[in-house]
Amino acid sequence: MPENKISGKAYHEATKHSYLSVQVDPNYVDASTQPSAFKVYPKFYRRVKLNLNNPVHSFISLSSAITLEKVYKDSLDKLRVNPSAGALYPTEVYVQLRKIQGMLDGIYHFEVENNSLTLIYELIDDGLESYIIPDKSINGFIFLISCVYYRSSWKYQNRSTRYCFLDSGHHLGAIAASAYLHEKDIQLIFDFNKLALNLALGFENKEFITACAVSGELQEKKVRPLRMKIPFICGTDYFEANQFIEDTYQATAVQKSSQQQLKQPQLNFDKDKFYQTVLNRRSVRRFRKKSISQEDYLYIMQQLKQPIPTENYEEIDIYSVIHRVEGMLCGLYKDTYLIKTGNFSEQTGYLCINQAIARDSAVTLFFVSDYLNYQTAMQIAGFLGQRLYLASNYLGIECSGVGAFYDDETQELLEINKDVLYAMVIGI
Repeated sequence: MPENKISGKAYHEATKHSYLSVQVDPNYVDASTQPSAFKVYPKFYRRVKLNLNNPVHSFISLSSAITLEKVYKDSLDKLRVNPSAGALYPTEVYVQLRKIQGMLDGIYHFEVENNSLTLIYELIDDGLESYIIPDKSINGFIFLISCVYYRSSWKYQNRSTRYCFLDSGHHLGAIAASAYLHEKDIQLIFDFNKLALNLALGFENKEFITACAVSGELQEKKVRPLRMKIPFICGTDYFEANQFIEDTYQATAVQKSSQQQLKQPQLNFDKDKFYQTVLNRRSVRRFRKKSISQEDYLYIMQQLKQPIPTENYEEIDIYSVIHRVEGMLCGLYKDTYLIKTGNFSEQTGYLCINQAIARDSAVTLFFVSDYLNYQTAMQIAGFLGQRLYLASNYLGIECSGVGAFYDDETQELLEINKDVLYAMVIGI
């Protein structure tokens, strides 16, 4: 077995939940100590307020926009187009703009709370391409996803490694949804010199790049590395290092992913309805134990099978435990193929750390993989998770991601030895 495969699996193994581990370490936190969820550069930086009537601005804004503010237990939660484990939002977005009308060529930070772009670096003959696609230049957009991991590890400790990568994948899915609405092709890139880019961005150990998405005109032109390090601003008001998370990132950032031919998905949503779906996407808290139609279930599965626009890839198998789908036997399916019949609703509820939504859903889905690159695999799982949210919500079906489950016992139910990366539920 290749060494990099052992490495990724070892880090996944170290973050497994079991019934005993959850009982021994229930992981209670003091909500008043939560670190800040928004990164803000000093006020003297140049900013561009995003105007949703401007197609360029709208394309960027919909990649991360706040779509709902609500009070929860005396705190104000600002929910976004992309979900996040515990609504902690460790991911940040940076975007390089080159040859975009009305915009200065530069690297910008997307200041989500204020819906504005902060210019943090002005381009001359240098740029991000040197680290991502050497010997080429992009006239257009390069989105970088980063993780300010302490926002998540404050609550979830070592297991937040998973959530940071899953959240990054969801964020890529939000960018892809915005690209679809704005009739742009994108390419996701996972294999590039992330460690060198972290240094150039001055991230120290407090933030790290996980992936990027490019959209625009590709040119055969060499772009030199950034001519100076970008001043670093911490994304939290205080910080506590986690060596396990940093080691996991360092090891998985240099592993190579599987490779595939680049293909664009062929989506066919009603644009106005899909736009409203993006804005109204939410994570369900409870189900009414109602059935969904077989037609809707198969439509959702069809969307999950659409190509993912990347050359760096990890194969994700999707197992569905069907509880309430009209015209389909209750049981375990791989994709849409029946493996075994039975009512497993109580079992899936137990496996997902006794969460009722995994018991009361119409379908509980598990994303599993036998990956080469763990970091890429988790992000692909998150990307598919964002697709599942949007495809389900588009049909009026509720959805939620479930990052916490008893790993080994879930493998036993699925009758597999591959790693379980993510659980999700859909229903009414």
